[in-house]
Amino acid sequence: MIARLLLQNTIFTAAMGALLFASAGTLRWPSAWVFLITSLLVGPLCGWWLYRIDPGLLAERLRPVIQRDQPGADKAFMIAFMAAILVWLIVIGLDRRAVASNVPLALQVLGFVLYLACTLFTMWVFRENSFAAPVVKLQAERGQHVISSGPYAHVRHPMYSGMLMFFAGVPLILGSWWGLAIAPILVLLIAVRISIEERTLIAGLSGYADYAARVRYRLMPGVW
Repeated sequence: MIARLLLQNTIFTAAMGALLFASAGTLRWPSAWVFLITSLLVGPLCGWWLYRIDPGLLAERLRPVIQRDQPGADKAFMIAFMAAILVWLIVIGLDRRAVASNVPLALQVLGFVLYLACTLFTMWVFRENSFAAPVVKLQAERGQHVISSGPYAHVRHPMYSGMLMFFAGVPLILGSWWGLAIAPILVLLIAVRISIEERTLIAGLSGYADYAARVRYRLMPGVW
């Protein structure tokens, strides 16, 4: 499982790097190297931590993003979302090629902090929720039940809340106003994913409807 984690993380990071550098038309992009090297290191470290505390969840996280038992709507979402991420990274690279953005160093540092904060927040989510699979599905074989502790006491989908920091942090690290401008589209896609997940959980997970009535907000307390 650790070997698979290392392989997947390496392939994912290399693919991001290829998209960014190819669209930028240069390897002389220090902030991109910082982002990619950090990703290359953080992925295995977080995976090793998860292996130590919850190997069952790590096994789920390593499974494909298209699975037989996930709803058709979620399969379509994953295809659209992956395509949107590809476009996002390419646009950030094109921004670099055109030298169209001038993001201050302080904001790039802020982006790096947001990226690390997203990672730490996601680890908190994993610690609370052993059923945080990468796809929408019910895990009866693993005894899935409603989680209402930790961040789930405040929002129903905290992992997606953490992704908001990722969507803001990455373009700031890479110095791209274009990437930051596109980020709200990714947030809207996440809102679609939340609606798919909510329908599945309300229909099939005992107690989820009551939990949803108690915890009003899906993504951000006081907002939505």
